[in-house]
Amino acid sequence: MNNLPSRRNLFEAAQRYLLEPNEEQLDKVSGEPPRLTTQAIQSVSMSRSRDRILANLDDMYREAFERAKATGDDSQMASLDFAYRREQLYFEILLDVRDAVERR
Repeated sequence: MNNLPSRRNLFEAAQRYLLEPNEEQLDKVSGEPPRLTTQAIQSVSMSRSRDRILANLDDMYREAFERAKATGDDSQMASLDFAYRREQLYFEILLDVRDAVERR
């Protein structure tokens, strides 16, 4: 006889695990809502490096820019160029704030 669980049993187990809250999760829900406190900030590590975030932004805009370039859409290329520079500035500011908070 096959000792492996059926797909239905696996699916039901996954549903219970992912969709049905356990007692610990229910306790958290019934308590106070999570707050962004200095203790919470210190306990959560920021896993993405500055270089990785900016490289992801660069990749995303480069792909869109290449598509606009392939179609010859000059206005879209200009728009993407401005949006890229604006988003890069926003991210750098946010990353500076993150770095300052982590140092504290």
